[in-house]
Amino acid sequence: MSDNSRAMAAAVAGAVIGGIAGYLFFTDRGRSLRRSIEPALEDIARELSSFRGTVQKAAGVASEGWKLLNDAMGEATAPRRFPMPHQNSPF
Repeated sequence: MSDNSRAMAAAVAGAVIGGIAGYLFFTDRGRSLRRSIEPALEDIARELSSFRGTVQKAAGVASEGWKLLNDAMGEATAPRRFPMPHQNSPF
């Protein structure tokens, strides 16, 4: 892609984004559309935050489960990566 086509693509993208922003902020229909979209965006943000909390709790439970399993199997510490103490490569 030449510099000329990149500049043209950037100009078109900027014009489209500017047109959308102008419509949403400077026209009556755009303002009403923006006001109707805002509650939906807030709902999405709230759901994503709740989902993040759920994932964090699940990760904590999984971590605790692995710890209990390792304790039950008699592996209080993590197993060595390489079997020999002086070995630093698996090859």
